[in-house]
Amino acid sequence: MTAISEPPVNPADFERDRTAVADFLLRLRRKRITDPRILAAFEAVPRRLFVPHSARDNAYLERALPIECGQSISAPELVATMTAALDVTADAQVLEIGTGSGYQAAVLSRLARRVYTIDRFRTLVEFAELRFRTLKLQNITTLVGDGTLGWPANAVFDRIVVTAATEKVPDALFRQLRPRGILVAPVGPVEGVQKLTRYAREDRGIHESVLADVRFVPLIPGKAERL
Repeated sequence: MTAISEPPVNPADFERDRTAVADFLLRLRRKRITDPRILAAFEAVPRRLFVPHSARDNAYLERALPIECGQSISAPELVATMTAALDVTADAQVLEIGTGSGYQAAVLSRLARRVYTIDRFRTLVEFAELRFRTLKLQNITTLVGDGTLGWPANAVFDRIVVTAATEKVPDALFRQLRPRGILVAPVGPVEGVQKLTRYAREDRGIHESVLADVRFVPLIPGKAERL
């Protein structure tokens, strides 16, 4: 693996985040995200580790922040909304399309049995792996690959989350979703506003519900040729 490193993490920084984290958890409760498992997962994963070093003091502000490879880490409440919509059980196998910083995968790893996460950028995957090792998260498996194809070798999945905008959810992802499974994705024009949509596979088909208006970077087929 290519040698890659970040500025060192100072444990004292996490102590300074206590107030920001407490405020964040209060905001989640006001949004009716009250599941103790979800709140504990967000409390356990230090968001400052997943944002650029220069922005770490703003890690819990409600806005997206730029990361490597021209991508972004979603605003914290949006990550929580997507996590709650997935309704992850302790025995679930989860697929994430778009590793990005690794923050969403790290949170999901506190809720699920195993998380599989794919990104087209090798740099992002390597940075995320470094963060997972720092936090001693051992139930996350990463892949540099084409997220539009899913991960057939490890299908089927109880939950699938797509963290990039797509005009239509790829059929491959629905094929890899277990019966009674849930898929969450931002669907709509990649240059405009998308609808964060929850798909629940039920006995009579797939039930679709819209959660919020969002803006995500586009889901692009294939691996990145550079980075």
